[in-house]
Amino acid sequence: MVLFGCGIGWGVLAAAPLVGRIRRGVVVGRLRALAPRGVPRRMLRWDGGPVGRVARGVLRARRQRRIDAQLARELPAVFDLLGVAVGAGSTPRGALETATRWGPPVIAVHLRQVVVATELGASLTDALHDLAEQSRALTSVADVLIASSRLGAPAGPALARLADETRSALRRQAEARARTLPVKLLFPLVFLVLPAFGLLTLAPAVISALHRL
Repeated sequence: MVLFGCGIGWGVLAAAPLVGRIRRGVVVGRLRALAPRGVPRRMLRWDGGPVGRVARGVLRARRQRRIDAQLARELPAVFDLLGVAVGAGSTPRGALETATRWGPPVIAVHLRQVVVATELGASLTDALHDLAEQSRALTSVADVLIASSRLGAPAGPALARLADETRSALRRQAEARARTLPVKLLFPLVFLVLPAFGLLTLAPAVISALHRL
């Protein structure tokens, strides 16, 4: 029974990519069968047709989620840098230049766009509004610097509070991911570890017993 279960598990793992390809072929075949005669075939292709556009949209959304997650991880360091720069007497734009130079790489690229926009003649407020529209993860940074630039409000306490809140949120997310780890480990444990353990322990005994018969 152990050998039979191992064979089924390895068969499922080996057949999963083939099943996915067959399903995609079936979907494309049905679309071509249901499409009117005047519809070009390229409309049904995965790369240029509606299906391809949907697939690219899904991939684009996943890529944007990864970028937002990276920005969220880098936000506490940027808040600290901005707070130190503002506390040392820098203007909001000068604080942005400091964060661009010494900040984490991904978020520094976005902040650099603000600095470049101001160098080309745009106001700092407009450039920060554009930054908030490009990425929701950076909305808090833009709001604090806009308030400091427009109203002259001290940005140091707000930046320190946002750094603490962001670190707390990241800690809670890490704890939530850690709680889901045992569930994710069930699949390799059931289909990989246990079959290998059965092969190493029971298979020699079964083979020796068969030789004695």
